[in-house]
Amino acid sequence: MTEVAVIGGGLAGLACAVALAERGIALTVIEGAQQLGGRASSWREPGSGDVVDIGPHIFHTEYHNMLALLDRLGTRDLISWQRGEVLTIASKPRPTVLRQTRLPAPFGLVPSILRAPGLGVLDYLSMARTGWRGMCFGEEQVAELDRMSALDFLRQQGVSERMIDWWWRFAAMVVTNVPLERCSAASLMRIHAQLSGYRGLQFGFAKVGLSELYTEQATRIVRQAGGQVRIGVPATALLGDERVEGVLLADGTRIATPQVVSALPPHELNALLPASWRGERPFDALERFEPSPYICVYLWFDRPLGMHRFSTHLYSPERLNYDFYDLSQIRAGWEGRPSVVASNIIYSHRAHHLTDEQIVRATVDELAEFVPAAREARVLRFDVHRVPMAIPGATVGFEGLRPAARSPLPGLTLAGDWVRTHMPCTMEGAVKSGFMAAEAVLAQQGVDVKLAQDARMVDDLAGVARRLRMLTVSRHSVDNNPEKKPD
Repeated sequence: MTEVAVIGGGLAGLACAVALAERGIALTVIEGAQQLGGRASSWREPGSGDVVDIGPHIFHTEYHNMLALLDRLGTRDLISWQRGEVLTIASKPRPTVLRQTRLPAPFGLVPSILRAPGLGVLDYLSMARTGWRGMCFGEEQVAELDRMSALDFLRQQGVSERMIDWWWRFAAMVVTNVPLERCSAASLMRIHAQLSGYRGLQFGFAKVGLSELYTEQATRIVRQAGGQVRIGVPATALLGDERVEGVLLADGTRIATPQVVSALPPHELNALLPASWRGERPFDALERFEPSPYICVYLWFDRPLGMHRFSTHLYSPERLNYDFYDLSQIRAGWEGRPSVVASNIIYSHRAHHLTDEQIVRATVDELAEFVPAAREARVLRFDVHRVPMAIPGATVGFEGLRPAARSPLPGLTLAGDWVRTHMPCTMEGAVKSGFMAAEAVLAQQGVDVKLAQDARMVDDLAGVARRLRMLTVSRHSVDNNPEKKPD
């Protein structure tokens, strides 16, 4: 008997499945694709035999849920950490190398940014109000900031246009995956607060293909608990009307179960819902989630290029690629090989009309802007991955659309980076959502357990500012509600 069906074999679904299987629950994981992993999947590229991902992904040391999952699966040691150096920005006339210093948060990167070409004292001073807002940021500010674009917010805070163009347009694209003028101010400020608020934050990359970190290991845990993993047969409908009673698969199989976890993107869940529920909250918002598409490019060169292993371009409306990764400096066993470069074309509408060959030529040209050796090198092979929805776009109003894990449709629980995790749409957010879904399922079985980890309090001066803000909010709440006494 299937006690729980989990639809979607990406990070969110498998994190949920592992958490439930570890508690002895027999479940069925359903994945419509021919491999597990979803938007964090990998496969072996035929020409080279190398394992490549659907697109390059980044870890960081505050990914507590993701790292906890890897601990359970025994693969945490397969993360390669970027010690000290964060990334190289291909600014002109010289690159800006961002390095963490020992200064208290949120000032760890400030010495690096102060060396950025083209910015003056007034530009840096214009960041004061925004910096303070970032230090004080908390979830109680989300509803207000979600109603305005990040561009309007920054201008309201007095940030100079030169600082907006140099830093914030680039930051919006690479961390929220939408342009600054469309980005929710709440989404951007949450990420800004998290990335600047922790002392010694480090970025990392998988030494192996992403799928090799978790898919086989999670499958083994599910099967050891008496469950099964089905791939290549998509779900086509949720069974039941007043409550969910199971799942119908494309091959006609009906899986009866009292609990279903949907770990699908919003539009795919919408297609499965009973018609009577599509207009009900929160399901009436599913069609309003806007995809942020990616095009990810892999280039096998005939020689080492001598580039930093993690670099990015600044914003330009004509530019295709932002971040570049030299996998020959990241993947285990690839040391000394000619460069294998992965890049991301983020929010890729501007490149949808281009052929793969045109994209490759443009990518080599943009790489050569800061790695001149790319002009002389020969591309031996390439792979272009078009990802219709890398993540849901964090556009204005996005945070208000995000639903809770426990849905109002009895028997249905939601997971995925797009649910209300109080985190960005990242691998960390996906895994946290999976743990939250497992908590909700277990709670409905009378088991009260805490699996998902919330972001911890920020460090140093950022932590002091945040605590002062929390105290002010608490006092204001008491002043407006005299019957409520502070703890």
